[in-house]
Amino acid sequence: MPVSDDLPGPALAVRLRELRTSWWPGVLVTQEELAEALSERKPASAQLISSWESTTRVTLPPVSRLNAIVTFYSTRRSIESRPYRLVGEHELTPEEAATRARLKEELLGLRTAALPGAAPALLTPARLSIVGRGPWHYKEGPVLIVCAEPGGETPPAVPDPDASQLARLADLDSLFELHGHLRAVNPDLDVRYCSARDMTQDDWTAHLILLGGIDWNEATHDAMRLTPVPVIQRSDDDDPSRGGFEVVDDGETLSFSPEFDTRGGTRILVQDVGHFFRAPNPLNPDRTITVCNGMFGKGVYGAVRTLTHDVFREKNADFLAQQFSGDTFSLLFRVQVLNGVAVTPAWYAPDTILHAWPED
Repeated sequence: MPVSDDLPGPALAVRLRELRTSWWPGVLVTQEELAEALSERKPASAQLISSWESTTRVTLPPVSRLNAIVTFYSTRRSIESRPYRLVGEHELTPEEAATRARLKEELLGLRTAALPGAAPALLTPARLSIVGRGPWHYKEGPVLIVCAEPGGETPPAVPDPDASQLARLADLDSLFELHGHLRAVNPDLDVRYCSARDMTQDDWTAHLILLGGIDWNEATHDAMRLTPVPVIQRSDDDDPSRGGFEVVDDGETLSFSPEFDTRGGTRILVQDVGHFFRAPNPLNPDRTITVCNGMFGKGVYGAVRTLTHDVFREKNADFLAQQFSGDTFSLLFRVQVLNGVAVTPAWYAPDTILHAWPED
């Protein structure tokens, strides 16, 4: 019988692996690198790290080892040079010490819950909290979601007093899903949304999240132009089935288009193409640009849900950490549409990914 990750022992193992693979955005710490750093206090090996991260044969690390682990993750100075190292607790800044205290409380709580005879109240693992972790966690703000306005229509000279600001925007299901998740993960940051038409000069230097494609969202068009991603979106208003994404790879052009089916004389969308792309913001390298796109709104929603859906977000985040070592990457993938509903893609499932860049 497989062991559930929600049980206390596996919960600690899963959290230890999460810290190693995605604690610092764009940084994957190998088991060998972590073992080398921990060996500064007591010899460790990659096999030992692997045993602590195993969800099938649970091995609880001693408290002394957890103390060293939380020290390692409490400061980015641990990975500023190679080999990675342990910073002394007395060298931590107040902010780093606070991070260490929070991590220590979490990991020791998970360890206590996994001990034989633990009280049932301890069996709810702290890892279920999404605050302050994952691909949608930002160390600092502001964070701005940029939406398109359907058809690029010019607003009326005299605004309708009953009109809603949201009514102007496209991809509202994606905006609603993502904005709520971002606020939950980053409760202390400034998280806003606006129309591409309303962006100011300063907005371009924030953490940008662009929803939708080049037809209506001019910000997406500019972002794709300013970044090195080899993906081009093509559209055909007369025949949507002829539109798609193109990738120039080693001089060869690869095309990926949505799929339609005819039912009862009506052509319906059964599979869209989603695009998830992230890179440093070319106008402010300390921030990022993220594009959640699709040929249709179903693809945009599928791109958003990959990292917000409570069933798939952890495993999809692990896939990113394993597939890419930097903070610049692009994925084109299938988004199945069943009875008009976009199904959340599992990036790690066979035949879901159509193209990944850069290649490992």
